[in-house]
Amino acid sequence: MGDYMKIDALNEDALFPVYVAAPSDNARAAIIVIPEIFGVNAGIRQKCDLLAAAGYLAIAPDIFWRFAPGVELNPDIDAELQEAFGYFGQYDADDGVRDIEAVIHAIRKGLPGQGPLEKVGCVGYCLGGRLAYMAAARTDINASVGYYGVMIDQMLNESRTITHPLMLHIPTADHFVGPEAQAAIHAGLGDHPKVTLHDYAGLDHGFAAEMGNRRNPEGAELADARTAAFFAAHLA
Repeated sequence: MGDYMKIDALNEDALFPVYVAAPSDNARAAIIVIPEIFGVNAGIRQKCDLLAAAGYLAIAPDIFWRFAPGVELNPDIDAELQEAFGYFGQYDADDGVRDIEAVIHAIRKGLPGQGPLEKVGCVGYCLGGRLAYMAAARTDINASVGYYGVMIDQMLNESRTITHPLMLHIPTADHFVGPEAQAAIHAGLGDHPKVTLHDYAGLDHGFAAEMGNRRNPEGAELADARTAAFFAAHLA
């Protein structure tokens, strides 16, 4: 359903690739799909394609384009998992938020073959979940969703600048975001008027992956239904 194109980086003389899946009719809004540390792999492309089937223009940026362009990794293969951890160590999340903002600008201007769209949301996973939180705090994106976002507990001070709705999905058995980090997120964001938190008892990091060993179908379907309702309400 989708294809790749390049858009202008923000305040850089560069282009970076994005995967774009468009609906068959006019898009109701746009959603930026922010990958995990595994690049724009088959699972992320499938998420874009499903959003396009639901009527959204879906765009997944290649977040590692500065040092590992085009990388696609499988988290179920240990060597590729370790490679992904290496890229995560190199990655500058501040660059990532600027890339998301560049995509927002491109969408509102109008991507090739698409008219301009004012309403833009984002949904991110793992590292992408952290970037969804940062986008909510640092950009004018209309709505943001983060699944098992890492390191959010270390940047709760940015929550004061969140002015548009944000939803976070938190699996309680997340081995990358432990109980103390989860408690800090609840303490720091639980009363925020723009933030909705959902816990998933006993589920682990990656439970909403489209494919592979990490997926928990029941948990994924519940979280994805909540995400769909959230975007329907806030991107209308």
